[in-house]
This record gives sequence, C-alpha cells and structure tokens, in this order.
Amino acid sequence: MKARQAIRPARRQALCAVVALAGLAGALAAPMAWAQQKYPDKPIRLVVGYSAGGGVDAVARLLGVRLSAVLGQQVLVENRTGATGLIAADLVAKAPPDGYTLMMGDSALLIAKLLQPKIALDPLTSFKPVAGAFTSPLMIVTGNDFPAKTPAEFVKELKAHPARYSFATSGVGTVQHLGFEMLKQATGSNVVHVPYRGAAQIVPDVIGGQIPIGVVSATAGMAQAKAGKLRAQALMNTAKLEGVEGVPPLADALPGFDVAPRIFVLAPAGTPDAIVDRLSSAVKTVLDTPEAGAAAAAQGTLRSYATPAQLGKDMADETARWKRIIAEQHIVAEGG
Repeated sequence: MKARQAIRPARRQALCAVVALAGLAGALAAPMAWAQQKYPDKPIRLVVGYSAGGGVDAVARLLGVRLSAVLGQQVLVENRTGATGLIAADLVAKAPPDGYTLMMGDSALLIAKLLQPKIALDPLTSFKPVAGAFTSPLMIVTGNDFPAKTPAEFVKELKAHPARYSFATSGVGTVQHLGFEMLKQATGSNVVHVPYRGAAQIVPDVIGGQIPIGVVSATAGMAQAKAGKLRAQALMNTAKLEGVEGVPPLADALPGFDVAPRIFVLAPAGTPDAIVDRLSSAVKTVLDTPEAGAAAAAQGTLRSYATPAQLGKDMADETARWKRIIAEQHIVAEGG
C-alpha cells in the first residue's frame, strides 16, 4: 500500500508535465494559426531569377500588380539574376516558409538541376508548389527560301536530309533546345544545335541566311513573319495564342507533340497549406479575368492555371521528360 501511495505523486507530476507541454504547444500554435488567418498582413516578395524586361519578369509584374489588388497587400517583384535563375531559387528556398517570399519559376529551373546535378537545390523538394500560371508558346522559324511551308513538309524535309541543317536556340538546355531534340528523335534527323544568346540574335541570322532554322518565342517569330521577312513553320505546342492563329502546331505532323516553357509560382518547402491555398486561389482569381488574358497574350504567353497538387504533378512529369531526352541525346551543360 505504501509503495502505491509513493507512486501517486510521481504520476501526478508526470500528468502535470504533460498538461504543461500541451499548453505550451497550444500557446505556440495559436500565434501561427492567427498569423495564417490574417495572412497577408504585409507586402509579399515575388522573386524572379532574370533581369527586368525579360519574359518571366514581364508576366511576374503582370501577375504581381493584380495579386496586390486581390490580396490587399503589395506583391513586389524582385529581380535576383544569375546562374539561370538558381541564385533566386536558392534565396527563396532558404526563406522563412511564411508566404511572404515567393518565386516566379519556370521550366529552366527544372532543367538546371538535371544538367548540374551537384547543386544542392532540388526544385521538386526545396519548394512547395503554389500555382501554375502561364505557358510561353515557341515557334520554329526558317528563311523564306526553306523548302517547306507546313509542319508536314518540314518534318518530311528533315527526314529526307537528316544531316543537312542546323538550328539555333537561346542556349544549351533551354526548353527550345530540348524541345527540338525531341523533334530530332521523332524524325531521325541529326540537325546540329547552335546556341545563341537569344531571339534578338537568332531572328536576324535566320532572315539573313546565316542559320536555316531558329526556335524562338511565338511573338518574336510572328512579328517578322507578318512582315514577310521569314517563315513561321510551326508552333511547338498545341494551345492557341492570339495573333498567331494562322500558324499550325507541329502536332499536325507529329501527333502528341507539345512543348512549351511553363511558368509557375513556388513557395519555400514547409509553407502552411492554408497560406498556399490562399495564394493559389488569388492567382486563379487574377487569371480568370479577361483583362489578365489580354495582358498575357500581349506578352506572348497563355494563361495556364494549375492547382498546387496539379502543379506538383506537372513539375515531376516535366522533369522526367527532360531527364529522358537529356540522357538519350547525350546533352551536357555548356563547359561540362
């Protein structure tokens, strides 16, 4: 009996300790829950890994100003350039997971990890998907004297002369490059890749005949095609973009072919679901407006909303797709 009585105080102490810990956990959780309910209560940073004025920066600003109105707090675009977006990605991945530091990422982020496996950052685990936002249609352009005028004729020409041509893109490992590598696989051709710095250099060389084939943004190619200075052979994706309705998709000749850079919003891993859902809903609200659609089309992009879950799946599927083409076509990073 005495032994039992001696144990009871110890049990009471243990129970008190458990209650105290529970109370402490509740006290700590309460501010977090309150913060999430009030979110956002201060400005949000939307970090872009490219310089101001570029394609991703332009749509980030398009989205940011409209998100500010929906969320009731400023969404400020911040440019952190360098290493193909990896400097910006590293900053966001290491930021507090509180919803106040986000990244406007794109497909290049997924490819960078595949070509530079030693980097610590992993796009699929270092971030929490928030929302798919845009896609950027790509166009295959040629000089006006190229012996093809339709996707079917273009594919036929590559198959008939598998080693005759070269093609220009804005760099090794870009979606433009890897997308055309998929085309090479599909046609059994050996078109030589010539990396350029961007469409501003590619388009004049296609017009002047220095390079027979270029892969550029739809808007960059269409402006010169409408002027009659080059030929818009095909779009590399199947979605319709205002202003280029007359250009057929490559899928007309290669069923199922669909390649376009994806642009999306990411948060640091560990960001609470409630905050992610709030942000994703706000992105959808913005993208559902006709005004946002017109503004996106003016930038050469298409609205392409995806939920957090769908974006996560899309990122994983796209990564697997690029991983396969990089391995099969033996692509290595420049200088690698």
